[in-house]
Amino acid sequence: MAKGVPHYFRDGTKHSGGTHKMPDGSVHSGKTHGASSKKLFHLNELSKTAKEKAMAYGMKKKPAPKKKKKAAPKKVKPMKRGGY
Repeated sequence: MAKGVPHYFRDGTKHSGGTHKMPDGSVHSGKTHGASSKKLFHLNELSKTAKEKAMAYGMKKKPAPKKKKKAAPKKVKPMKRGGY
């Protein structure tokens, strides 16, 4: 199990809790195995529909960065004529 890699349920919902690895190598939800544990998947293992749901969920979670306003041009003082 790679740390920091997101896991998803079969329908594309992102799992944010604990995980454990089964003897067959599959990853399940929950720190330890129990009656409510469900099999988890990586993004590339999901169906097309589930991937779309997972990607849409990720977009809702992280809003697009705001555009910075352009700074107004600096005003330049006119040079005095004559000597330095």
